[in-house]
Amino acid sequence: MNAPFKLRLVCSTSLILLASQAGAQSATPSDYGQKIGDVVVSASRSGTELKDMTQNTSVITREDLDDAPAQTIDQVLKNQSSVFLNDQPYYEKDPTGQSLNVRGLGNQRTLVLIDGVPANDAMYGTVQWNLVPLSAIQDVELIRGGVSNLYGNMGMGGVVNITTKPISDNKGEISASYGTFNTGNVAASKEIAVNEVLKLRVSADYFNTDGYVQQATISPATTYPNRKLLNGSWQAAPLVPGMGPESAKSANYRLQGDVKISADTNGFFNVGYHTMQNLTTGGYAFAPKSTEETTFSAGVTNRLSAEDKVQANAFYEKTSLWQQNVTQNYTPTTGAVGVVSGAPYISSNYNDPYYTLGASGQYTNNVKTLGVDQLIASIDARQVSASNFTNQLNASGGNTGTAYSQGTQKFYGLMAQAKSKMEAIPLQATLSARLDQWNSQVPTYYVAGANGVNPTYTNAPNQTVYKFSPNLGLLYNATSILDFRAAAYQGFHAPGLNNQIRSYGSGTSFSASNPNLTPENMTGYEIGADLRWNAGFVQITGFNANVTNAIYAATAGSVAQIQQYCGTTCTGGTIYGNNQSLQSRGLELQGHYDLTEKWATDATYTHTNTVLTWTGTGVSTTANPLGSQIGGVPQNMGTAGVTYRPITKTSLTASVRYVGNSWMDTQHALPVPAYATVGLRANYEMTPVTTLFLSAVNLLNRNYITYSAATSQSSYIIGQPQTITVGARVVF
Repeated sequence: MNAPFKLRLVCSTSLILLASQAGAQSATPSDYGQKIGDVVVSASRSGTELKDMTQNTSVITREDLDDAPAQTIDQVLKNQSSVFLNDQPYYEKDPTGQSLNVRGLGNQRTLVLIDGVPANDAMYGTVQWNLVPLSAIQDVELIRGGVSNLYGNMGMGGVVNITTKPISDNKGEISASYGTFNTGNVAASKEIAVNEVLKLRVSADYFNTDGYVQQATISPATTYPNRKLLNGSWQAAPLVPGMGPESAKSANYRLQGDVKISADTNGFFNVGYHTMQNLTTGGYAFAPKSTEETTFSAGVTNRLSAEDKVQANAFYEKTSLWQQNVTQNYTPTTGAVGVVSGAPYISSNYNDPYYTLGASGQYTNNVKTLGVDQLIASIDARQVSASNFTNQLNASGGNTGTAYSQGTQKFYGLMAQAKSKMEAIPLQATLSARLDQWNSQVPTYYVAGANGVNPTYTNAPNQTVYKFSPNLGLLYNATSILDFRAAAYQGFHAPGLNNQIRSYGSGTSFSASNPNLTPENMTGYEIGADLRWNAGFVQITGFNANVTNAIYAATAGSVAQIQQYCGTTCTGGTIYGNNQSLQSRGLELQGHYDLTEKWATDATYTHTNTVLTWTGTGVSTTANPLGSQIGGVPQNMGTAGVTYRPITKTSLTASVRYVGNSWMDTQHALPVPAYATVGLRANYEMTPVTTLFLSAVNLLNRNYITYSAATSQSSYIIGQPQTITVGARVVF
């Protein structure tokens, strides 16, 4: 009996079992207060309740995670309005490509936190989704729009705050799942109440998958050996001989603790060790990529009185990344047809060790005097340091060039916020502002010939830039069930160290970093309304954001220009610069309705127009036309779901995800047709401590191309094929 048949048999048996239990008990409604009620949004830094947020905010509860067909947090998050994550799980992506785009503003411009600590990679700005398994998460908060007033860097698109489960007394949990593509996940945790002062949790998890072949073989992609002509260059088909499935594996080991220092003082600490390995794009088994990370965070909260408190937090993360790029040659080099010539080979490798260290302090006073209800003041500092060493290789494995650089960025921030609820009219106002100082140092930056000969050094002056990020939010309670809200803000994003110090190549093409990059700027506003009643809610938000000084890797204007960085080994490539401006405007809609005690529905819709408004010198106006929808940002996306709870602790959820027509590139030469996928999730509580689940992603096994941002048809990738997963959780 083959594996897919076994999984379908388990699926059918589980559904029959669930159906046979229907009517045995009366169902209870979901914890609706967790969806729209008094839940506190910790990412607000002010203890603001969800119903009082002035920016469009969503909370994904533990119940939502349990009902979701997806098995990774990124694939759950993609179904929120204005979240641009395609239908490719993070573990099937390059470690430097696991990004997040909110409101169409682009990657690396949204902050992600895990228990308040940055989960954005310190060097690349991408998101380290592997740091926490789905089973360990309690809830996820998403604040859309500018949050640089609260967090400084990366606060342009919003903030995602992932919170792990709280530590209780001596509880243990084991969960395991297995599914299509030999995908398995095992997680275990044990809590220990040492005494009244100290509570600990030890946890570990392991993930493994054989992966699947991602390269598309359906229209509009060509099939091997046919090629596509675009901007004077012949592009190979996505799937060529030698490619295979992209396997991946990861592991996490964590020690967490809660400390009750006194009646008014609580503390916590988290220590972790994390590893991940997957294959380079194309699934070449001889070229794995790996990351290894050590993390530490700790904090303390002291309640000075019933009205005020102080908080102090610190974190440290140390990462080592090993990457390899693969090149395949073709004969002839031009023309509508090209066959592979020779075996694929590692054309470059690079090693990136880096770390980040940060600390913050905050004072909160619920003063309730002189028309002010709350005052907050905070200070924080962070340092990021990295180095990059790259080797260029030929088909014989010989070294044709090297590049080495070091860089450090320092951030210092001061933030203040005042919140007031007026008595004369039902209006709440929140005014906050933050001043950041960004320092950049690149003391070493050189590109050399074969084996490091004849290095060419680039002198990069130290930079100091100050950024001011204000935010004004208003909330008007029109009736007991209807609120209107508005917010205006500024934000910024400092260039990633990868953009400043990481130069690399593949074959005769070279990508040059730029140590002289400066921060990007964003101004924006949003207006929305929230309608909440006993059985549901509807939220609608319109937004506008403008980004200036945006960083973009422009094609080198001449061979001579790029050879300043790579010598004579390359004939073309790109160079990063602050050479674009863009505007993103859109509409967001979220809704939930409890039809009965047993039936509930959810829906989201996003309409986004993101266009370039300016391009600088060296940016191709053919590939980057003004006023054209930016590649990788579908204009229309939506989801709909229905959940049926026939008996207590049992649920069936079906969902549909729709993504409208889009393009990979901004010149609209690489279209991505619209698609829709269906998901299914079933949960059944066998005993008070044992729960079984079954999920199906892409239930109908549709073969489709998922959206992404790229300029070559070789980047056409398929969405996740049908994936059936069965699993169980035991609490003891």
